[in-house]
Amino acid sequence: MAKQKIADDRTVIAQNKRATYDFEVVDTYTAGLKLTGTEVKSVRGGKASLGEGYCYFKKGELFVKNMHIPEYKMGNLNNHEPKRERKLLLTKRELRKLEAKVKEKGFTIVPLELFISDRGLIKLDIALVRGKTKGDKRQSIKAKDIKRDMQRELERYR
Repeated sequence: MAKQKIADDRTVIAQNKRATYDFEVVDTYTAGLKLTGTEVKSVRGGKASLGEGYCYFKKGELFVKNMHIPEYKMGNLNNHEPKRERKLLLTKRELRKLEAKVKEKGFTIVPLELFISDRGLIKLDIALVRGKTKGDKRQSIKAKDIKRDMQRELERYR
């Protein structure tokens, strides 16, 4: 996916659109990522995928797994593994709150958006989510269709 500028001076590299369809977003957080040099180069080149990514706790720290950052073309022997687990950087308070919620039944953490902040730092928006049922998914599709139809009608009368 190509880079995309958003109003609040952040350059979006990758989005997980499937997450908002499959899950009900309860809360969102912005986390930093602990990356190697070749990963940073590859992300700044606009290449990354969040589709299969998920977050989990290990020894009180939060990690993201299956987030795909392809190898940097100019990286030699020091290149990184594309789907390695990467540590997320959050405050202790946020980590404790998230860990308590994840222990409850039905909650999980998924990545929503990978972006470069206005200060040039690579950040990841993560969300505490609850799974949707088939009926919930149908309702969200119906609401999206109604909204799109209303937008078309407004455009027609302008």
